[in-house]
Amino acid sequence: MTTLFISDLHLAAGHPEIGAQFLDFLSGEARESESLYILGDLFDAWLGDDDPNPYYKGMKLALRELVDSGVPVFFMHGNRDFTVGPAFAAETGVEILEDPTVVDLYGKQVVLSHGDALCTDDVHYQQIRAMTRNPDWLAMMLAKSIEERIAFALRAREESKARGESMTDEIMDVNQDAVIAILREHKVDTLLHGHTHRPAIHKFDLGDREATRIVLGDWYEQGSVVRWDANGPRLDSLPRI
Repeated sequence: MTTLFISDLHLAAGHPEIGAQFLDFLSGEARESESLYILGDLFDAWLGDDDPNPYYKGMKLALRELVDSGVPVFFMHGNRDFTVGPAFAAETGVEILEDPTVVDLYGKQVVLSHGDALCTDDVHYQQIRAMTRNPDWLAMMLAKSIEERIAFALRAREESKARGESMTDEIMDVNQDAVIAILREHKVDTLLHGHTHRPAIHKFDLGDREATRIVLGDWYEQGSVVRWDANGPRLDSLPRI
């Protein structure tokens, strides 16, 4: 059996090709897997579990059908869908994980993360992240109307885009010291994350042992998946037909 990992699909009505590939993935390969982990940014913008967006109804139904078929699905918040909450979990059957979380994969301890918390060189973003993850701020935001939340999300998107255009790739990537720190904190030598949209497998020296950082890609042009079985992980692309 194989455990599957995906992230950064950024599902939105404006990109139906991504949604179509995701639905095919759920009804196809995922049905034969041991479990599926979604490491954040499944949605391009999640305004709250009460969002009536009709495009997401089919996605939630497909997740429910996968869970009901006997495949556990785990979800970790990303920077675009950190407002996913208990109502979404109850509706879809997914289990929401803390970021980071350590899992046992066929005898191997691996720490999972969306990855944005590791981009510590981007000080401004980390300040925003701390604010938006605060339970009081989150409760305040979710108490606003859907229209107000949409307006906020649009402003935040424009500000993020403007900042991103003026920043170097190095600042927007994970910080190596942060990577080493999370591995040492959790006493593991393997990290799997998304967020940066730079699929790769990195090997590096942790001092007393070799460490591995596996990065999932986004789904803008094609899918990206890590397939993990008893023989270890494989980072693969999913061509879009």
